[in-house]
Amino acid sequence: MKRFQPKFTIKNVLDWTGSANSTHKGDTEIAETLVPEQFTVAKVVRHGFPFEPSAMAYDPVQNILAVGTKNGSLRIFGRPGVDCHVRHDSDMAVIQLMFLINEGALVSVCADDSLHLWNLRQKRPAILHSLKFNRERITYCDLPFQSKWLYIGTERGNVHVVNIESFVLSGYVINWNKAIELSRKTHPGPVVHLSDNPMDSTKLLIGFETGAVVLWDLKNRVAENRFNCSQPVRCVSWHYEGRQFIVSHTDGTLTIWNVRNPVKPANVIAPHAKVPAKGLKPEPCTPVTKVEWRAVKSGDPYILFSGGLPYEKQGATPSLTIMQGKTTTVLEMEHPVMDFLCLCENPWPSNPQEPYAVVVLLESDLVVVDLTSQGYPCFENPYPMDLHESPITCVQYYADCPTDLIPHLYSAGSNNLNRKKAAFSKKNWPVKGGGWGTGGSSDQEIVITGHADGTIKFWDASQVMLQVLYKLKTSKVFERTKQAKSLDGDEEPFAIQMMRMCTDSRILAVAGASGHVLLYRFSRVDTNTELPVLEIAIVYEPDEPDTPEMEAPPPPPPTPLKRNTSTVSSRSVDSASLPSTPRDREATTNPVGSTSSGEGVKDNVPNLRVKGGAHKRSAGFQPDLCCQLLWVDGEAPAMITCLEINSCYGLMVFGTVTGIVIVDIMQKTCLLNMGTPDLYGSCDPYQRTPRSPKKTKSQGLGDIVEQCMADPERCRPNTGSGMQEQNGVCTSPTGGGGGGGGASNTSARKMRNNHDPAAQLKRKADKVPCSSPPDSPRPKGSSSSTSNGGQSVACSSNSSSLPGHFWTLVESMGLRSES
Repeated sequence: MKRFQPKFTIKNVLDWTGSANSTHKGDTEIAETLVPEQFTVAKVVRHGFPFEPSAMAYDPVQNILAVGTKNGSLRIFGRPGVDCHVRHDSDMAVIQLMFLINEGALVSVCADDSLHLWNLRQKRPAILHSLKFNRERITYCDLPFQSKWLYIGTERGNVHVVNIESFVLSGYVINWNKAIELSRKTHPGPVVHLSDNPMDSTKLLIGFETGAVVLWDLKNRVAENRFNCSQPVRCVSWHYEGRQFIVSHTDGTLTIWNVRNPVKPANVIAPHAKVPAKGLKPEPCTPVTKVEWRAVKSGDPYILFSGGLPYEKQGATPSLTIMQGKTTTVLEMEHPVMDFLCLCENPWPSNPQEPYAVVVLLESDLVVVDLTSQGYPCFENPYPMDLHESPITCVQYYADCPTDLIPHLYSAGSNNLNRKKAAFSKKNWPVKGGGWGTGGSSDQEIVITGHADGTIKFWDASQVMLQVLYKLKTSKVFERTKQAKSLDGDEEPFAIQMMRMCTDSRILAVAGASGHVLLYRFSRVDTNTELPVLEIAIVYEPDEPDTPEMEAPPPPPPTPLKRNTSTVSSRSVDSASLPSTPRDREATTNPVGSTSSGEGVKDNVPNLRVKGGAHKRSAGFQPDLCCQLLWVDGEAPAMITCLEINSCYGLMVFGTVTGIVIVDIMQKTCLLNMGTPDLYGSCDPYQRTPRSPKKTKSQGLGDIVEQCMADPERCRPNTGSGMQEQNGVCTSPTGGGGGGGGASNTSARKMRNNHDPAAQLKRKADKVPCSSPPDSPRPKGSSSSTSNGGQSVACSSNSSSLPGHFWTLVESMGLRSES
């Protein structure tokens, strides 16, 4: 029979003494097909609002919108799902953008006096040509509709002309000294506006900063008319007939000029100034930064402008003013207005433009206003522009989620979303250009963002565009106080630090900046429940190092120090019963020695106060447990540094730099509360030293006892605690172990050391008649005490006080040994 010859072997793979270069007969090398390029991190998609936007442009034929930023980035938006991001080679700010309408090209002007021509007709937009000005600073540019000439105004007041096809200077220059009147002895200032006459493209309107406006004849190279404004100029806009234009000024006024009458303006408008008495000038207002004059076929034209408010209101909410006939509407914005432009049905400047919407670029948002609906409602923005509505403090990403999770989250958040949709326009989003690519994923993907104000947002990330599904406000759990601050002194006490979610069981754990951990469970129905509160203090006494100093006088007797304690608030339900007497109830809610924030030093109080009583919980994630770290002797608890949940075992664990806490989320009980010295102490009897696999030796409980006997201080029972504890867990709701005199009884009761193996061995020898493990905590309201040799052991009548799988987990971790 023919022997099978293997194609490869794994000999010497695990033998580190063998030679890696040795070859054997019959061995064949495996061809490596993986390349480093397959493991490089690539940016797939960019979500959120562009940071520090500075310029905007719109193509009315292709219906695409471009936004430039101060760091040289460009974002191009189309229909929902169409979003492209490109970047200049330099990080200079984009000061102006202009589309070559319906030609798939874009011109960008940067703060380093450079111009770039972008090709948008390819899959990835790229720069075709660039032009750099070295001697003059660019202040304003204009590219007329279907024109091959780009007009560039400079800080010196000159105007240059660039051929858009070759992207080179044509040599045609309009010098400032030829544009202004010969009798003028001062410089007109930088060029702030350029635009051609809608009815005659050979006439170029030039606006200078100091107030001079010149109508230049490009063919004859002369100034046809000169208009002298009494106030500095900020912006100019033509009427579609080409006979009039409107100028905005720094004093908040608008002037309308006739082309044939340059002596004085035809009309002066002060929209927001108080009406003065006869012969007096209107009160000055803030500058009108931009103005647009748009006409309709039937009805009065629109005049839209930003700014122009009275000085006493300049600190108020930013706004956009819409004037039509005798009606003036002021639209308040949440952020400063960076730029705006009208969306018109007709791209031809010589015809009535028929505006139907106005796009407002804010400092942190993009707003589109419907001009054809009553009350000027806003369009619902399909882009995730409100990603940073409150600063994001943490992010979690979950892939391969259950197929019904996203529909259930959307259903839970639809009530709030529907209420918001009622205020939006009924029409579709007007920016509808572009086409969808091949991006997106067939998997169910969710992105969860935690914010500084305590809100949590759930986003559907299955496609290219993020879609908000559900919004959760964790701050509703706590009482609002003006003086509330986080543990590090920040003004955001509800800021989210960490989040963990089990997508199968739909359990969400949230750690906040005030030393609190909230546990949420998803429910599809409304409930009316009371929130259980578990107050935990992670306290330990640091070991004093031995020093060769001279003997010091004996220190005073040490005060009892509470060690790794936890109490369940009287607001708890199901897991802990209420105290039966008013005295017990008072001792539970206000432990002995605790003080509030207004009574001097904080001690045994949480940083935030949870709302008491039953409250209505809407469908979605509903709070199920609140764990709070306590102040101790005026010192704030440490910030939470790690958080994990395990829904299979029903456990939640969180830790700080001072210790770790394990909580049973089913019974809402603290199972383990241990400080870092106990975790990393050199005399830890449960310390497991790494060993070689070839020299494995089982370590029995007797070996552990011998190690611990070498250090009797380690095994000394802890009698300084003022609360009845087992394994570092309080076994009484009041912390006193029973009657009204809990504080005095517990101070005299002998406590069991949490790390005493000898005591554990003795307890295993004593046959204590209870159904749960001997060192399990006593459930509230149902307990009994048995005395064995002076050792008080609490036995629970409810075997489910600690789950059996917890002990399995503890044994697997080596924290408990069975004889």
